Amino acid sequence: MQELALHVLDLAQNAVEAGARHVGIEVIEDLAGDRLTIRVTDDGRGMDEETARKASDPFYTTRATRRVGLGLSLLGGAAEAAGGGMSIRSEPGRGTTVEVTFQRSHLDRAPLGDLPNTLLVLVAGNPEITFSYRHAVDGREFVFDGAEFRAALGDLSPQHPAVLRWLRQALAEDPPESL
Repeated sequence: MQELALHVLDLAQNAVEAGARHVGIEVIEDLAGDRLTIRVTDDGRGMDEETARKASDPFYTTRATRRVGLGLSLLGGAAEAAGGGMSIRSEPGRGTTVEVTFQRSHLDRAPLGDLPNTLLVLVAGNPEITFSYRHAVDGREFVFDGAEFRAALGDLSPQHPAVLRWLRQALAEDPPESL
């Protein structure tokens, strides 16, 4: 995948498929420390220790629809190629956290891509799931609280065109990749 936002989309969709009701996405850019961290946390069914250990193997998958699971393997490889790494913490019945780090300035680090539209797609495509999103850049941060968003909507669907227009505009305030 050429943009990290596509990896975030893949991780969030994995969480939805694992029965998550809440998915948290964090992007933390530490300019002084030259680090970029992406963390996706969910409250889905989780994995036992052995499954979590095997999850980044491209030839291992728990899906019945296909025999390979390239998403985590590609993400881990991209992180390692850019001076970082990946960790997976999971507990059955409690959920999973995938965290990847990159040397932010590394020549081989993929661009972040369009994270606001990635979140928009996730919210619109999964109206029953509560997504939260935090993007911090050296002390400045943009936060989208999915629980507050859902409460403010009341009976209005997150898929309503007026809601999507408002959400697109609100997410446009997300800090840019390069400050």
